Amino acid sequence: MISSSLIPCGQFKTTYGADTTIFLTPASRYWCMAGILLAAAAPLVLSNYLMALLIQIGFYGIAALGLNILVGCTGQISLGHAAFFGFGAFASAWLNNTFGIPVLLAIPLAGVMTTLLGLLFGIPAGRLKGLYLAIATFASQFILEDFFARANWFTGGSSGAMANPISLFGYEVGGDKGFFYVVLVFVVIMYGLGTNLLRSRDGRAFVAVRDHYLSAEVMGINLTKYRILSFGISSFYAGVGGALYGHYLGYVSAEGFTILLSIQFLGMIIIGGMGSVMGTLMGTTFMVLLPEATEAAVSTVKHFTGDIPALTSALAYIKEASIGLAIVLFLIFEPDGLVHRWRLIKSYWKLYPFSY
Repeated sequence: MISSSLIPCGQFKTTYGADTTIFLTPASRYWCMAGILLAAAAPLVLSNYLMALLIQIGFYGIAALGLNILVGCTGQISLGHAAFFGFGAFASAWLNNTFGIPVLLAIPLAGVMTTLLGLLFGIPAGRLKGLYLAIATFASQFILEDFFARANWFTGGSSGAMANPISLFGYEVGGDKGFFYVVLVFVVIMYGLGTNLLRSRDGRAFVAVRDHYLSAEVMGINLTKYRILSFGISSFYAGVGGALYGHYLGYVSAEGFTILLSIQFLGMIIIGGMGSVMGTLMGTTFMVLLPEATEAAVSTVKHFTGDIPALTSALAYIKEASIGLAIVLFLIFEPDGLVHRWRLIKSYWKLYPFSY
């Protein structure tokens, strides 16, 4: 059987700390550093359109990682992640507009505010599980949507709220290329924190709660504490991602945080791989690029057949249907997500020409 943890000869661990290191081999560390440097050079060669897609992958990826910590690592369920994502966007705009807090400081503070909200909504997680917990989080989605529409002092009500651009040392970070570097820094920090969290005592407790809650309780793990804590951490990631989203668009409206976005977040972690940090980024990339690929496919069909009005008018529905179809197909044929396929490809090249 092909293992996902193949390590080259000569790479062995002699301490517990070395065994729990982030990078299994020096090569994987260098590849990660090369990837960050390559991303940093992307604004030099890519167009504004492609930069906009990368920025979307950035702030959606941060929020999706929070959901993966909750669902993939702790075994909880949340159908209201988009509402926490929206709360972070409104909170950052509110802190900046009302108190004059700089945007770069308002973004993490918005994450803290969203964490407190997540801990509040996470209290039922201490007693509920499965379908009952799913319904409770589903209710939180609609409670927060109603709050967004009524709390004029916080969200601007139906008019929405303006989100100022980011200023750094008196200079406004304008344009997609400038904002990309801000998102890239947040992605590196948040994914680094998420990776280290899963290596820590709390991270292992999350996994123990997911794998077998009764055994975890017998070992002395406080189930209520870690279930609520996972909701708080998940909300922090959603808040930071939502704040970046709001300041990128420059305007925050309650209409953008519906249940459909919550389902898309779930799709990102299902397609990427439950419980995987790298898989979260892969799944987010897939979900952001899927509508673009669908639109390109429709354009190709129209190129050969001529304009079809029915096809053009149904493009928005085709995009939504393609997202649902992708989630269903992954659940049936690749339930471990893209990260599992990536591990199989790496194992193939390591073992070639042997199959196992």
